[in-house]
Amino acid sequence: MPFTKPLPAYLVTRYHGWKATTHAENHAWYRRLADEGQRPRAMVISCCDSRVHVTSIFGADQGEFFIHRNIANLVPPYEPDGQQHGTSAAIEYAVTALKVAHVIIIGHSSCGGVKGCYDMCEGRAPELEETSSFVGRWMDILKPGYEAVKDDPDMPRALEHEAVRVSLRNLMTFPFVREAVEDGSLSLHGLWTDIGEGTLLNMDSKGSFVEI
Repeated sequence: MPFTKPLPAYLVTRYHGWKATTHAENHAWYRRLADEGQRPRAMVISCCDSRVHVTSIFGADQGEFFIHRNIANLVPPYEPDGQQHGTSAAIEYAVTALKVAHVIIIGHSSCGGVKGCYDMCEGRAPELEETSSFVGRWMDILKPGYEAVKDDPDMPRALEHEAVRVSLRNLMTFPFVREAVEDGSLSLHGLWTDIGEGTLLNMDSKGSFVEI
């Protein structure tokens, strides 16, 4: 395609370094992953934010997590309308094909997507209200969450926590998720991490976030 360009030189250099060290030293493991396929125990839904590095937080190896990233780690409600739904497709594959035992939603501090929803709901982001804004329409998923915490003095952090709650509630609208949860083969988890402090909070059964 005429509009494509060669990969930046620094990425080429990093690739060759990885191939000569990490891959070479663990070649048998990579061959096993390729030949036997993936068998992750957990699906992680996290934000696209480049500062959120889930595998580093948990010291995970390749093949351990089935990871889906989107703006503000949101899960939309179940909507089988015949249209294209990337996040819903990833959830369906993880639960019905890979048979993961856990689905983990992980939010984070200073989330730009959540801040955009907050500004939009406060009337400070008219550009996100445009029907042409993909980000704005995606953040509509979180609008009910804003209504639930709009009087909280710790905004937008309260809304970051609510994004995790909204996603977990929406997960339970998927029939195959609800069935797996009810028969005990799947468990759902809500987390939130502070990027600067490195702390990790776990959502308890009451919806409160408690530091691990």
